[in-house]
Amino acid sequence: MKGRLAFLDRWYENTKALARHPRAFPLLCGLSFAESSFFPIPVDIMLMPMVQASPEKWWRLALWSSLFSVLGGIFGYFIGLMFFETIAGPLLNMLGKTDSMEIFRDSVNKHSGLWVFGAGFTPFPYKVITIMSGAVPISFGVFVAASTLSRTLRYLAVAGIVRLLGQQAEQWMKEHFAVFTIVSFGALIALYMAYKHFFGH
Repeated sequence: MKGRLAFLDRWYENTKALARHPRAFPLLCGLSFAESSFFPIPVDIMLMPMVQASPEKWWRLALWSSLFSVLGGIFGYFIGLMFFETIAGPLLNMLGKTDSMEIFRDSVNKHSGLWVFGAGFTPFPYKVITIMSGAVPISFGVFVAASTLSRTLRYLAVAGIVRLLGQQAEQWMKEHFAVFTIVSFGALIALYMAYKHFFGH
């Protein structure tokens, strides 16, 4: 990775290195919080080597990551709610997410829970949704429920795959995880639509 984005490659490697730090667990919690509102490197990068080092703790590491990710998402929600014009708008512009912001604003009133769930579970930038959820705003209860479900399922999936595949997990994640989450999300939407069709009346 060269040019203006080279710093992201350094952040990626530095984040992986944190998994070997003596205080890796609190650092994982801090990263999970930060990634939900402003940090650009996904938590998975640190979670994977930690699960490899302690596979018996895979579900606990996943659940702690989920908890602090949701707390960070709530922080992002209130950034959007109280400081969108002065802080959140310029931040999203700096991250190159202005188009995502406008798409979300246009459709959030119809499908707010699905948007939050999709961003929390798939590679779509969750931080964009946390900030925009407060800026629109959507229901805080819907936001917290969708965030909790999606982040928990995502990190349990990541940690479970690492527990299953071991050292091959990172390569599998790079090649297949984005497709896996998107297809899974699509399947959940299909099930939801089928339920609404047959039982929603």
